[in-house]
Amino acid sequence: MRVAFVVFCLIGIMVAVNAAIPQDQEDVRGAFLTSRPKEKPATQTAPAKANRRRPKPTGPVTGTGSGKNTDSSSNSNGDKTGPVVVNKARIGLGLTLFTRDSNGLAVRTDPTRVFHKGDRVRVLLETNTDGFLYIFNTTNDGPPIMIYPDVNLDDAGNYLHAHVPFEIPSSAGAQEGLRWLVFDEHAGDEKLYFVFSREPLNGVPIEDDLVSFCKASSSSCPLRPAAGLWDMVKKEMKQPLQTDHTARYGKAQTSTETEASTRGLGLAKDDPQPSVIMMASSQGSTLVTTLDLVHQ
Repeated sequence: MRVAFVVFCLIGIMVAVNAAIPQDQEDVRGAFLTSRPKEKPATQTAPAKANRRRPKPTGPVTGTGSGKNTDSSSNSNGDKTGPVVVNKARIGLGLTLFTRDSNGLAVRTDPTRVFHKGDRVRVLLETNTDGFLYIFNTTNDGPPIMIYPDVNLDDAGNYLHAHVPFEIPSSAGAQEGLRWLVFDEHAGDEKLYFVFSREPLNGVPIEDDLVSFCKASSSSCPLRPAAGLWDMVKKEMKQPLQTDHTARYGKAQTSTETEASTRGLGLAKDDPQPSVIMMASSQGSTLVTTLDLVHQ
């Protein structure tokens, strides 16, 4: 299967969330949304374009990500030993699948539906904490390649702020063909791996390092993950996730969602919620889930 979308290396899509094992459903949606602010600031502003690069430190380091409270501990001599995490939110990922309807609007669609030639889709992601997003793709169980971060997207950055949505591909693309993943006539078995981590993955270049890597070795881009890294991804896939699905489909993507994803603005509690929410069942630092992409 191939998809006519230049940046994302010809991907097609029908979504079914794997590696997300429903457990006791202890209010997954509520736990994910609790860190959204009640309402947006009256004068919320952001650059014309979302910045996906890591924020530069502006003061003493007090921990990374969102949803952490830190405290300082002391040794037996009363000396400070540095910040210690005393409360860390479970890591979570929200996903909404949109399709292009006959009027050209992006509308929410059932992740389990079957797609055919000419169908167009877009994925909207949201996290409940700050961290780094990596997307890998395999075709017919072939070797994986990294399709995000990408030197041609977001200045090779992949840093997401909590509850600031991220689109694949962006609805702000200069041309219509760059705003959607488009199915062609070739059927096949594709899979996207979403890896969201509080810290950068070891051995995977991002930002300027990725730009330099690709310039020095153009034949190695898109990057193919090392065997050790891929073993880690597959191991993390086995970790159980708690999930919550909504059956509310057909509603159009809102201007709030579009503006938030393209300009780096956060969503509030009253804004639309993800169709599928996945929460790690422990306080781990990495969440891995897959989208099985079936095109008939």
